[in-house]
Amino acid sequence: MANAEPTNDREPAREPNDIARVLLARMNAGDIDGVAALYEPDAVLALPDGTVAAGRPAIRAFFAKALADRPTFVPGEQRPALVSGDLALTSSRLANGAVTAEVARRQPDGTWLWAADQPSVE
Repeated sequence: MANAEPTNDREPAREPNDIARVLLARMNAGDIDGVAALYEPDAVLALPDGTVAAGRPAIRAFFAKALADRPTFVPGEQRPALVSGDLALTSSRLANGAVTAEVARRQPDGTWLWAADQPSVE
């Protein structure tokens, strides 16, 4: 799947809570590379089958499959980020009732990326 737009035109996440909003927009646009770019190179993503996608290439591969049919995503209720220095805990209650939890890290350029993503906390 092609990118919706060039990488240098993508809006960065300037605050921890921006990541979820930007992720949703990129998923709805089918921008697989843009979605993967919101994760650190060595990030981990918990997958629905209980396994973990480790690293941006594996995360990209998961989203390529998950977004292949171009599903539409709606925003959930995002909780305020809990920030401690260059780390932040972000979470949302999705429209289907699932709760997410993510660890974000401030990057050297001041933007934020997810280092760990648990899309469904049970």
